[in-house]
Amino acid sequence: MLGANCALSEGKGMGIIMKIIALVGSSGTGKSHRALWVAHENNIDVLVDDGLLIKGHEIVAGTSAKKQKTAIGAIKTAIFTDENHAGQVMEEIKKLNPKSILVLGTSKEMVNRITDRLELPKPSIYLDIAQVSNEKEIEAALKTRQLLGQHVIPAPSVAVKPRLSGILIDPLHVGFSKNQHAGTRTKLWVNQTVVRPTFNFYGKFFITDQAMQAIVKKIVSEYNCIAKSQNITFSNSQYGTGVSLDLVLKYGTIIPILTATVQQQITETLEYMTALHIIRVDIYVRKLVVVD
Repeated sequence: MLGANCALSEGKGMGIIMKIIALVGSSGTGKSHRALWVAHENNIDVLVDDGLLIKGHEIVAGTSAKKQKTAIGAIKTAIFTDENHAGQVMEEIKKLNPKSILVLGTSKEMVNRITDRLELPKPSIYLDIAQVSNEKEIEAALKTRQLLGQHVIPAPSVAVKPRLSGILIDPLHVGFSKNQHAGTRTKLWVNQTVVRPTFNFYGKFFITDQAMQAIVKKIVSEYNCIAKSQNITFSNSQYGTGVSLDLVLKYGTIIPILTATVQQQITETLEYMTALHIIRVDIYVRKLVVVD
């Protein structure tokens, strides 16, 4: 459970500085289910979860990732890749001017991408789901996700239904224990919504290396000074995906400028098209050739 050392306090001085707090956990571990409790325990004003901006029991802006028909579409919505989507939420945050915001994500990297897209400060605190849920609760949440494909939106059904027509929706009325002063505990009751998005009907998804290679080759082919690309490989870690490729360049190419430009374009294109987090692009110039 969340210890006293994780509690938040309001900023002091002439004004209040907006605090960003992250709640991090793998998909299906119950982050959205616990979000309202975490917000209540720490006096957090606003939540950002799966593409939505939620204040209290009201969805005030955004588009739900649960509305998307594919898992990739859901991820892109959750990290606000669409400029209009991000702009709408940013504008509402400016109007609300909250003291603090709770941002949910599957990793620190995902939360950081969300705060970057919404032009928010980096989180001052990263809470892991294991700090606010016990092992049995996390296991139960994972089983529900895996067997039934169910997701939770931390808002009541009356607020969710107009935004997610056509998706199975059920109300969820939950009681959480809340710490009080002098060691007493009371029950906190919250209204949430259980949904089963369209993309859950299709099972798991994956992106083949061949598809990724085709994207990289297409990018490289647009540069006249690159004679050939080869040995395109990918590596995955808990932090994201790495890309490696060999290039044969035409003689006279300014190598540092070209490689930096290609690295940036590969990163941006792969992240936009696949929603993967690209942590590095390693380019090896193997040869220079003279072309008549």
